[in-house]
Formats: sequence, structure tokens, C-alpha cells
Amino acid sequence: MTTAIIIAGGSGSRMGQDIPKQFINVYDKPILIYTLEGFQKHPQIDAIEVVCIDGWHDVVWAYAKQFNITKLKWIVSGGKTGQESIRNGVYNLEGKVSDDDIIIIHDGIRPLVDETVLTDVIVKAKQYGNAVTSLPYNEQIFLVDDEISTTKFIPRETLRRVSTPQAYRFDLLDSKYQEAYEKEIGIYGSHYTNTMMVELGVRLFFAAGSDKNIKLTTKDDLEMFKAYLKSDKDNWLK
Repeated sequence: MTTAIIIAGGSGSRMGQDIPKQFINVYDKPILIYTLEGFQKHPQIDAIEVVCIDGWHDVVWAYAKQFNITKLKWIVSGGKTGQESIRNGVYNLEGKVSDDDIIIIHDGIRPLVDETVLTDVIVKAKQYGNAVTSLPYNEQIFLVDDEISTTKFIPRETLRRVSTPQAYRFDLLDSKYQEAYEKEIGIYGSHYTNTMMVELGVRLFFAAGSDKNIKLTTKDDLEMFKAYLKSDKDNWLK
């Protein structure tokens, strides 16, 4: 079985809106629903769990019913940090899924996840035990020497951009979150599941990515998302 954990626990302050950004309507549909539809339509996704900001659980259930997200099985409260939210989602699956089940973690504000990306992350996770969506890094990266100059760079051939979706066997995911919180490793600041895994000694395996898989953090990101949707509609009309 393959289960998706969709992280929708953020308040979205950087978007400057009155409601969490995952609930902003774009063309009469909440951003979160666009994300959930990608998982609903994928034939290899069996169940969906949403980790949601408190006070919005009933809204998510109502939206799921309205937009026919039938694979939604559980809604869990988020934590104070992104890592706490993911941990809550993982712990809630204890006793509900098997050790060798594949668990996909995905940001609720990445609504353009591609079917081929989802397929590849599932295939690679079944093969290796984990998989992280990734892309080559096409810009040059320099190290700061004294805030105004540099003499060192990192060859971009050695870099990969990693985002969600990420996939892990449940036994690996559950045990490593327990270890991380026990040892207080990989759970603070900007840490995510992938960085936590590496700090705990796990080798990660790359899966396919897509430049369309943008994270909606600012108003500019929102406009880009609208442009993608309009472009898809125009292509369909042709």
C-alpha cells in the first residue's frame, strides 16, 4: 500500500493573506485541493492523510467531499514546526499501515506535482527503501569569504535540488523520527525529513523532479501558479 502524507499545517504569513495559503482559492478551488487531486488521480496512491493547522479540519473534510477526494482517510493536527507536523503524521499511521508500505511526504502548497514524478518516487522507494525528488542545479554557487567577496565555488555538477514528494518505507520513516526526537538530531530550524535522514546516517536515493513543482510561498509564486493553470487550459482549448 502507498499512503501520502500531505503537510498543510503552515499559517502562510509570508503570503500576506488573512487565511492560511493552502486554503486560498485560485479559480474557485483551494490550493490544497489542487495538491490533493494529483494524489487522488494517481492509480498507485491508496490513501491520503492531511496534517492540518488546528481549526481547519472540518474545512478540509468539507472540501474533500465537495471535490471528491475519496482517498482522504485521516486528518491530523500539525505541530509548532514543519518537522513536528511530519512527525505527527507519521506517528498517526502506526498500526494503520505495514512496515513495508511506502509513505510519500509532500508539501500541501506544491499543487503541480506531476504524475510521472509521483510514479518515479514510488518506484525508487520500493527499490531502495527511500527516494527524494530532485533536479540538477543550474546556477553557480560561491562560498562567502568576508560578506563582500569570494574565492571558492561549488561545482554545480556535484549538486542536486531536492524537494517533495519524498518517499520512504514506513518502518524506516517511523524509526528515524523516533530516533531523531530521542537524540534531538535533525529536527530544528529548516530541517525536513530528507536532511534528518542524512544526519542520522541514511543514504538517500534520487528520483525524478519537475521545474513545475513550485512551492507557493509568496504572491509571485501564486501568480506563477495561475500562469501554469492558464497555460494548461489554453493548450487544452487548442
